[in-house]
Amino acid sequence: MRTDSQRPQLDAIDRQILAALQADGRLSNVQLAERVHLSPSACLRRVKQLEESGVIAQYVALLNAKALGQHGTCFSIINLQTMNDAVLKAFEQAVRDEPEVLDCFYVAGSNDYLIRFSYRDAEDLERFHTQVLMRLPGVERSNSMLVLRTVKKTTALPV
Repeated sequence: MRTDSQRPQLDAIDRQILAALQADGRLSNVQLAERVHLSPSACLRRVKQLEESGVIAQYVALLNAKALGQHGTCFSIINLQTMNDAVLKAFEQAVRDEPEVLDCFYVAGSNDYLIRFSYRDAEDLERFHTQVLMRLPGVERSNSMLVLRTVKKTTALPV
């Protein structure tokens, strides 16, 4: 686990690199170097350092859920029957193994977990709820919220 004293020190150019890559991860090194006013070799060296330090965790393609027929997004609050280690581990492993679960967060407060998933239509939502969500180990109850409209969605962290 990295502590604050081990956190990489980012300068203005590192931050420009990170912002540019978050906006367009397909930039070539030459394009990126031009945007941040570095030589390609210096830019590549910095990107490699950001990758090796763990600041850049991975590169991905972000898919359009609607283009894939997933027209709805749902957040479900999950409460477990008990909070012992065995139940937590079983629940978390089952969530990791379930490809339809997009995000799962262990949360503080009166609830235990927050899950995000997408669905095609009402029948698909019902199928996910009854055949996936409520069959996860230790689930006592869930409370789902259906997204009506997305006001803001980003994967970019402020740098």
